Amino acid sequence: MEAKKPAAQYKDFAPDVFPVSMDIVFRDEAGRATTLSYRKVEWTVDGQKRGLRYGENPDQSAALYAPVGGNLSIADADLVLPSGDLVTTAELLQFGKHPGKTNLTDVDSALSILRYLDEQPACAIMKHNNPSGVARADSIEEAYHQAYMADRVAAFGGAVVLNRQLNRELALAIADSYCEVVAAPDYGPGALDVFAAKKNLRVMRLPGMEKLGRYAPARNLDFKTLLDGGCIVQASFASAIRKAEDLLPAETEHKGQKYSVRREPSAREIQDMLFGWAVESAVTSNSVIYVKNGVTLGIGAGEQDRVGVAILARDKAYRKLEDRLCWQRHGLAWNECTDQAAMDAIASEVKERKADLPGSVMVSDAFFPFRDGIEVGLKQGVSAVVQPGGAMRDRDSIDACNEYGAAMKFTYQRSFRH
Repeated sequence: MEAKKPAAQYKDFAPDVFPVSMDIVFRDEAGRATTLSYRKVEWTVDGQKRGLRYGENPDQSAALYAPVGGNLSIADADLVLPSGDLVTTAELLQFGKHPGKTNLTDVDSALSILRYLDEQPACAIMKHNNPSGVARADSIEEAYHQAYMADRVAAFGGAVVLNRQLNRELALAIADSYCEVVAAPDYGPGALDVFAAKKNLRVMRLPGMEKLGRYAPARNLDFKTLLDGGCIVQASFASAIRKAEDLLPAETEHKGQKYSVRREPSAREIQDMLFGWAVESAVTSNSVIYVKNGVTLGIGAGEQDRVGVAILARDKAYRKLEDRLCWQRHGLAWNECTDQAAMDAIASEVKERKADLPGSVMVSDAFFPFRDGIEVGLKQGVSAVVQPGGAMRDRDSIDACNEYGAAMKFTYQRSFRH
């Protein structure tokens, strides 16, 4: 039989805490109200009324609501978001085109990562609501440089979000590429003057970011509207893995035999596990990512199978390093380079270096059901793995790590994001 999951870390389902009905009231400037009414949808299961088992992950309470009386028209109403102190109270310092939904959700998704990295300068660059590159470093300038070079191509047209004041020198570096949004807690002398030349760049000041760390354990409500007008409401994700002691031993039992990973992770690997799990919180599922020394190497997102996404992240690490070296050495993007000898030399070096994956940490948002997924990374020299654990065949992943001499820790928390 399998080892039981620690009850404090992992639950089969979260308790249903949502009311049987809810009203959402919108008021225009004249005080006229439009109300959307919803009733909770439940089913009879084993003689009991039950709603949704849980949300995206087992520790997220959720409920399904159906509109009462059909969908109501709110075409003439001015909808005002509830007051917060991050994105909703951002100061828009510059814009040619004012922000759209994607701009704001990209910033918000970056903050969902940075809330766990507030002790060190960090940068998250978002594209289509996924990180293209994330890094933390001793300075905010180095954090931006590493995050940008982690995937210079995908960063094009993205949102650059930083957790420290942005100075003029960093503004010049950001302005040297193309992005649509820059968000930071504040801007030093001359920084906004640099951005003024980028007429359509949205520049946001987030004064509430100095308190970003308090959002690390916080949950709010996620609303997902369905095609028929119903909606699913769930408690948002909050990482339970924020310090080294939150990481649990990778072990299980099968037919009376105990399986456990023999090698403990180094201090650097533990830090990369925590960093990687923070990044994972804003990556679309299924996902696998590789991180090393506080920088993302390859981010695989939105695949239907775990082996495929592990391969995707691996292959992206190779392609991104090829592009980075080509850019640094020849001032050209990999796809624009026509010097075949130079390209062959770079490709050979990247292959020899295995895209710098040796010594990296492999992060998975859900458990590996079989050995094949985790082995994609181990064959590249991954030295440590962090994953939820709890699969029927956890022993296979444990055996694989022991064969390759890799460390592994379980979170007993899933991190799906859809």
